[in-house]
Formats: sequence, C-alpha cells, structure tokens
Amino acid sequence: MKILFAWIGTADLEAEKNSGEGPILGALRQRPFDEAWLLCSWPEDRILRYLAWLAGADTGVRIHRRSVNLSQPNAFSEIYEHASRTIAEALDDAARPPQLTFHLSPGTPVMASVWLLLGTSRFPAELIESSNGPVKTVEKPARLPAQVLPDLLHDPDRRLRESTAERPEATSGFAQIAGESEPMRRVIALGKKAAPRNVPLLIEGESGTGKELLAQAVHRASPRGAKRMVIVNCGAIPETLIESRLFGHIKGAFTGAVNSQPGCFEEADGSSLFMDEVGELSPSAQVALLRVLQEGEVTRIGENKIRKVNVRLIAATHRDLASAVAEERFREDLFYRLAVLRIRLPALRERGNDLGLLIDQGLEKINAELSDDPLYSPKSLSAGARDILMQQEWRGNVRELHNTMRRALVWSENETLSADDAKSALFSDAPQPRIGDLLARPIGSNFSLDAVLDEVASHYIERALRAAAGNKTRAANLIGYSSYQRLDKHCARLGIERSLNAKA
Repeated sequence: MKILFAWIGTADLEAEKNSGEGPILGALRQRPFDEAWLLCSWPEDRILRYLAWLAGADTGVRIHRRSVNLSQPNAFSEIYEHASRTIAEALDDAARPPQLTFHLSPGTPVMASVWLLLGTSRFPAELIESSNGPVKTVEKPARLPAQVLPDLLHDPDRRLRESTAERPEATSGFAQIAGESEPMRRVIALGKKAAPRNVPLLIEGESGTGKELLAQAVHRASPRGAKRMVIVNCGAIPETLIESRLFGHIKGAFTGAVNSQPGCFEEADGSSLFMDEVGELSPSAQVALLRVLQEGEVTRIGENKIRKVNVRLIAATHRDLASAVAEERFREDLFYRLAVLRIRLPALRERGNDLGLLIDQGLEKINAELSDDPLYSPKSLSAGARDILMQQEWRGNVRELHNTMRRALVWSENETLSADDAKSALFSDAPQPRIGDLLARPIGSNFSLDAVLDEVASHYIERALRAAAGNKTRAANLIGYSSYQRLDKHCARLGIERSLNAKA
C-alpha cells in the first residue's frame, strides 16, 4: 500500500481555476498511490472546489483531507505538529505497514522542510518534487544542514530546558503525583486534606522530591484553584531585592526602581503564593514576612499606603526548619506561622517500590515532551537499562532520576535504551558515599555497631547542648528525651561534657 502526503498549495488551487494539473494531481497521475492525505489551511469554499475538481480527475486514489489552522504559513512548530499527527493517523488507519511518500513541492518552504525532517527521521519516506516538470524522487541528505538545525530545534530545546527544570504544568493535580508506597499515600492523603483549608502549609523535603508538584496539586484542588498560583524562589533572589520582590516598590524607592512594581503578595491576591526555599530568607525578610502573615497586609517599599491582601501561603524548604529554629537561624514565631499545616515529602530511598513506577512515568513523560523534536523518536527501556536505573542511589531524588533519563533518551540513537546508554547518562563525578558515611561503612571484623550508634548519639547530644546554650532540660527536649537525667547519663558514658569543655 502506497500513501502520498502533501500540503495543498497555491499552484494546486491555480491549476483548478486554469484547468491545469498542479503538483498534487501530477503526482497522482504519474505515480501509483492507493491513498492521498492532503493537509490544507485555506478557506473552506476554495478547498471544496479543489477537492471536487480533483475527484473529477478520476485517479482512483482515495483522498483524505485534513483542514488545520495555522497562525502563519511558516509556523514551523504548528506545521510539524499537524504533519506528524496526520502521518500517525494514517499509519493507525492502515491495515498493514504502508510505503510513505512526501511531496515537497506544494505549500511553503517550511512545509517542505518539515517533510524533509520527517522523511529522514521519525517517518522514513520517499521524497518527491515536481517543480520543474515531471515528478522525480529527491535524494535524501545524509544529514541535515547544520545551519538549519538551530532554528528548527528552538521550540523543542526550550521545552527540554523547561522540563529538565521540572516546572510542573499548570494543570498538575494529585493524579500527576506517582506513588503507591505507604509514605506517598500518606502525603497525598494529607495534601487532599490540606487543599480546602485557607491556612498556611509548609512542605519539607530534600531537593528533587517534588515539593512544587505537591504545592500545585494542593492549589488546584483548593477553592482558589481557578486562579494561577504565583511562584517565587526565595533562594534565587539577592538579599537586597527579596523584600521588593515579595512586597513591591514604588518608582524611585531605590536605585534602579524606574517604575512602580507590585510584589508577589499583591500578584497572588485571591490565589495562592508558593514560596520555595523559604529557609533561605534573611532575618529582615523573615520579620517582614511575619507581619504580612499576622496582619494580611503589605506596604510597598518607599510608600506608606497599606494594601490588604488575601493570599493562601504555601512554603517549601529542603532545610530542617525545626533545627534551624533551635539553633536560632530561623524565627520561631515565623516557623509556627508557616507550619499551621505541615507535610514532609519522603526521599526516593524511603519510597520502596515507587522507583519502578517513577521510571515508567518518566519514560512516558519524556517521550511525550520530545514528541515534536524532529531528531527524536519515542524509545523504550531494555531490561539492562532498567536494572541500571533501579540500582542507583538517586541522592537528587526524582529530579535526578528523570534528568538522567532525559540525557540517556536524547543521546541514544537506539529505539530501545541499552544498559550502556543508561550508564553513559550517569554523572561519573557525582558524589559517592564516603567510607565514613554511616550507612556505607564496610562490615566485618573491625565493624562495631555499638560504636556507630555511640557516634550518632554523641553528634546529636552535642548539637542539642550547643543549641540550648548548655541548658540540659531544653537540650533533652530537642532530642526527644523525657528528662535531663537521661541526658546526663548518656553524657557521662560518652564523655560529652569533657569533650565540650575541651573544645571550649
């Protein structure tokens, strides 16, 4: 079975008016085709006249029309998407694998370029043209000219950068959070309970665990979900600008303030504000944020006017804020304001069998993300590649896992990712467990579990005593001991007070 694909071009429509032939009809008469799938973006009345005229030519070829809307005749991404979708539809419709032919002559130069890309990558096909008379086969280039690739790959590369940064889609909800382990089921259950509330939520967890994804899901399921959630990364803004970004400023408030600018709280009025890495806020910014949470109002820098805001705050941090409070690096009153509701996201190593689920989800997601990349075709994982991914520690959690998979899928030219492909995508210089790490020490004749446990106890007891400025009752509370007498007993056994005195 042979199928012709072409865009209906100006020359074809003119042929209908002038009793000519045109590129499409010429191809149907000169080559044996069973079907022709014709794409068009012309007005309906012109297309109907042309198709009626084409049917009257009695070529015996079954004609399929696909009308599309293009923002402009040379909109590469739109043309590529419509052409790819039409080919895929024709392949699904065919009873057996057909021979494909793409006609380069009708339509715009960008349309011809798209056929060239598709015919030499995702959908191998014969390429024909008839610009100078008879229909002839075009020799395929061994590789695409380097000068055309940057423009053609602009949109796919932009989407690849965005997906690598793991910015969740605006429509993300709890269904997008993969996880069947008990810790993740608890997280999702707590998230659903938190969603309808109108109180601050603090999300804690290591980098890469999906804190922003959970925040998006909570927001979308809340009464404020119809509005866009405003997002600010506190760790990415210079300390001198953080208050301006959060609360706004007026023109001339400081050097460089050439215009008045609302802050994140005003932008999020009536919606939710997601403050990522809230643990990075400076002491002055913590004071200012506390006032907003207490009073529900902001004042732009350089102005005395008070503005009321109605914002649901969702904060996130990879730091242990409770410890930061104990060590007086984060305000205790602000912590309790932020943590009215509190959810901790587990690290990937705590999620049991979720790793396999996340690998499957990542493969499906990445194949979809790269679907409009002209140099990419969907790939699958071999058992060896899957084993390599399952064996890794993934200290960067889900973000590291999915970014590693992106690298492997982009670099590999195989339809099925091999174990070597997966290995080559791993960072060879990534931090590895040191011999002194508690969970990586070799066991054997020189190993003592009691010594390791004493080391852990000494570390946390000394840390608690420093945080409590030597107050044993408070130090005992910080590490979960019911009395300072129990703390004294351990200090005496481990020689902790002598150690602290020696250090002092």
